Amino acid sequence: MNNLHFPEPWLEPLGKAYCEEVLGEISANITPIFERNISVFPPLLKMFRALEMVNFNDAKILILGQDPYHGLGQANGLAFSVDSKLKIPPSLQNIFRELESDLKIPISSNGDLTKWAEQGVLLLNSTLSVEEGIPNSHQTIGWSKLTDLIIQKLSDRGNVIFVLWGNFAQKKQYFIDLNINKVLIAPHPSPLSSYRGFFGCKHFSEINSLLAKQGEKIIDWKID
Repeated sequence: MNNLHFPEPWLEPLGKAYCEEVLGEISANITPIFERNISVFPPLLKMFRALEMVNFNDAKILILGQDPYHGLGQANGLAFSVDSKLKIPPSLQNIFRELESDLKIPISSNGDLTKWAEQGVLLLNSTLSVEEGIPNSHQTIGWSKLTDLIIQKLSDRGNVIFVLWGNFAQKKQYFIDLNINKVLIAPHPSPLSSYRGFFGCKHFSEINSLLAKQGEKIIDWKID
């Protein structure tokens, strides 16, 4: 577990014993991959960056991705995000296009979504690692046991806005109590599905409307 650098503040709300068991399973599965010098993204120290940036009690919104970007240098530990100065991936380009349409925020040339995370937006992938050039390559090594639990425990806490883009994310509704949380659903922002209803979903303004009704500070979605 120590090799995976799991953030301590999340252990108690998730259940320390269960986390240790699952992280042990993941470590046992991922260690041989590292030993074969296979490139894995994001870097080990960034695998839990989403959880390091947003504590359990501070998470207002959870935007769920599937797995990290699998290109060299892209994944930075936040779902849909890349470091500044990198080329912006197509899905994130479409997120920025919807943001411009929804809230008139100019399309950013900076794909680093750290500013969102700093305001309580948990940008969580369901799978937290991937091999270079092979999407979904780590989907079966145990990550979903951990991330499904995160979704469930945040749902139990309540007052969370869950943003589920695409069929994969929408399957996670099973873990969410709709009586004490809000769920926003749309097609995935990828070029293959964005025109089926992601464009025009207006999720960013809807999130801020929901936060305002709860008496919470709205999100400043501007990156620059």
